[in-house]
Amino acid sequence: MTSGADFRFAMREGTKSGRSTIVVYLKQTGNADSIAGFAVSRAVGGAVIRNRVKRRLRAIMADLLPSLPSGSAVVIRALPASASADYQALSNDVADAVRTCQRKAALV
Repeated sequence: MTSGADFRFAMREGTKSGRSTIVVYLKQTGNADSIAGFAVSRAVGGAVIRNRVKRRLRAIMADLLPSLPSGSAVVIRALPASASADYQALSNDVADAVRTCQRKAALV
């Protein structure tokens, strides 16, 4: 996901689920491909920390995205607590939040 319009679409019209480290937005787009986008603000930390959080989130979503229904648009907004979370805690939070979004949207 690269355009601001895609992010706004998923965040405004999708279902939302938050955890202590992240907030996940999920929207069905109707497209054939599932996509993911990441929002990591300066509140998370300096450039090195933000990039580490983004790399971890990309790796987590690379494993999780194939299991989602086709046409899913996922936006993950990192919270400041994500900077100090280890990979496993971040992975658990993302997976749990995505499952909650799917339940809310009745996509399961």
